[in-house]
Amino acid sequence: MGKPGVAVIDADLQQGHRVVALLRQYSYHAAALVSLSEMEKHLRQNPCQVVILDLDTVPVNNQFFRAFKSKNPGVYILVLSRLRHHPGLEEAMGLHIYACLGKPFDPEELLYWLKSIPENGGKSGEAQEG
Repeated sequence: MGKPGVAVIDADLQQGHRVVALLRQYSYHAAALVSLSEMEKHLRQNPCQVVILDLDTVPVNNQFFRAFKSKNPGVYILVLSRLRHHPGLEEAMGLHIYACLGKPFDPEELLYWLKSIPENGGKSGEAQEG
């Protein structure tokens, strides 16, 4: 199986472009997006296997994650955040988010999680702390 496509959703476009530039160095097809509506449009046109969402810049809640995974069950969600704990997102962290990476993000950790996806056997939605 080839490398998954990646959509990076970060309201800080410069930060999103840094993540995309790193991914492209390792031959991932990646796109930087600044909003959830842009992400939905992008996913309709380019079904990605991975969404990297910056929890510090994009407002989301458990309901968003539930609805997203219902529509996109095969998409893995990785999140970036400066916080280790997100009150109100416990359900999402436990059920819908594949990995939570700290910021500033560690490129090696991000690549580790991305490499684990094709080998995972379809077990998306199992939360992991990075």
